[in-house]
Amino acid sequence: MLEWSPTTEDDLDALVRLGQACLERDGGLPDLADREHLRTTFVTDLAIRGRDELGDVVAAAAIGITTSGGRTATGLVDPSAMGQGIGHEIAEWVLGHSIGSVRFLLDSVSPEAESLFADLGLHRVFAETVMRHTLKHIPVVRRPDGVVTLPFTDDTSEAFQHAYAASFADQPGYDSGTARAWGRWLREQRGFQPEDSRVAMDNSGHVAGFVTVSEGWIEEVGVVPEWRGKRLGAHLVARSLTALEHGGADHAWLAVGCDNPARSLYERLGFRSRGTRGLYEQPTPGDEG
Repeated sequence: MLEWSPTTEDDLDALVRLGQACLERDGGLPDLADREHLRTTFVTDLAIRGRDELGDVVAAAAIGITTSGGRTATGLVDPSAMGQGIGHEIAEWVLGHSIGSVRFLLDSVSPEAESLFADLGLHRVFAETVMRHTLKHIPVVRRPDGVVTLPFTDDTSEAFQHAYAASFADQPGYDSGTARAWGRWLREQRGFQPEDSRVAMDNSGHVAGFVTVSEGWIEEVGVVPEWRGKRLGAHLVARSLTALEHGGADHAWLAVGCDNPARSLYERLGFRSRGTRGLYEQPTPGDEG
């Protein structure tokens, strides 16, 4: 059994080491080794960390409140301490502090976590493959004829929003409110690089696709239906990799849905899988069958 107590600022160094250990073993979102991300996630009003008999922090958990008032939990267990029932301890704490259905969002998914959630009757409802590019061998992908690309500015911001809407309107879960919210979120994204983000326009002035870039990340890539299959997406990604490399980055990241066929494109461009992040929920009545 661990000694559990509320997480404080004094635990941040230990949390960074914990996050690094999880990333080294199972991969996942690289932010797990970032102090600010860990502070925002695990140093909250509803967060605990567990120390072993030597006083080392080997586990942490937190429950966050979403904008809609729901609660989403997350947790970390040091790989060296797995197999000792710590995951179940975290789950019991979360269940004891949750109202209504339970959601777990993990930035690094281990096989042990998958087994635990199966035992708890939780279903994975969303998963992303986290991918990394070393920027050592960036392919050259020619821009398709009849297309120009423009950086994000006040003048092109509306075109970016139109490109987002046209690229994802045929995807499950899309609505017009999502596009408006995305436009607001984009400007607030930490490390957003407007000069390296691009919207593609055809000769008639219609949007063809877009890519957004932040510090070390290719955030989103979209291509409108009539331009798919013409290497526009590959060009936008390759161009972004070159821009990141010219800006001094030594690697680039992106996250793509595990079932998204674009994953094969990213692999052909040189990206490699570095783990999975996923969201797990209790099934709603009627979903069990």
